[in-house]
Amino acid sequence: MTPNRLKKLWAEGKPTINGWCSIGNSFVAEIMANQGYDSVTIDAQHGALDYSHMLSMLQAMLASGTVPMVRVPWMEPGIIMKALDAGAYGIICPMVSTAAQAAEFVSYMRYPPLGQRSYGPTRVSFSAGSNYASEANDEILAFAMIETAQGMAELKEIAATPGLDGIYVGPADLTLGLTKGRLPAGFDREEPEIIVALQEIASVCSASGIRAGLHCATPEYAQRAVGWGFDMTTVANDVRLLSSSAGASVRKFRSLLAQPVTIGKNAAY
Repeated sequence: MTPNRLKKLWAEGKPTINGWCSIGNSFVAEIMANQGYDSVTIDAQHGALDYSHMLSMLQAMLASGTVPMVRVPWMEPGIIMKALDAGAYGIICPMVSTAAQAAEFVSYMRYPPLGQRSYGPTRVSFSAGSNYASEANDEILAFAMIETAQGMAELKEIAATPGLDGIYVGPADLTLGLTKGRLPAGFDREEPEIIVALQEIASVCSASGIRAGLHCATPEYAQRAVGWGFDMTTVANDVRLLSSSAGASVRKFRSLLAQPVTIGKNAAY
């Protein structure tokens, strides 16, 4: 089986950058995967895509060598196992609020005797190389998302779950959960209470020997997160990158159009 490159980078003490795909299109996934990200996650929870999109996107990403991951819609064994069989090297599971839920999630990720994953590596037996079934338990990453007040209250117990590789933070839902809607959803939080929570997550993960991931909007905030101890940061996603780049191009064009254009000694508008 092809080794999981993220594990190698983390073992070397290197933080990793994760790309994010919310558009259900294989060409978009191929473009994202070829930009130098260490991993790219397909968002099957909030992304505009379904299983058939996810499968073709995983296929399109293969040639790049980036580590393919999937955020599943929910902690449901069927979609978790189908995403793994399709070729995902890591699963991010949303809304894990208790240690019992974390243990249940991990069980869906591992073949017996470590879990209850059903055998049937349809595509991944080709995309990941030979001997997949014997090596997958050691290579596939299980990330639980901490997004609720209860999840924060049980943070240490969740992080201590055997077989859990990391905790991934969705700051929008975490903010809603911790403040009971007092603060609006969003990324790159500056509120002291949220920053303290993020730093606590990174610290607990480190103490538990697992990895911490954070969804960010900008490279600058991701750099700060690495300083807090996060091992993996996601910077924006395909939707935001496309809209921001397109918007900036249009604004630049209209700005230039409003300026005088000098042709020889004459000025034209």
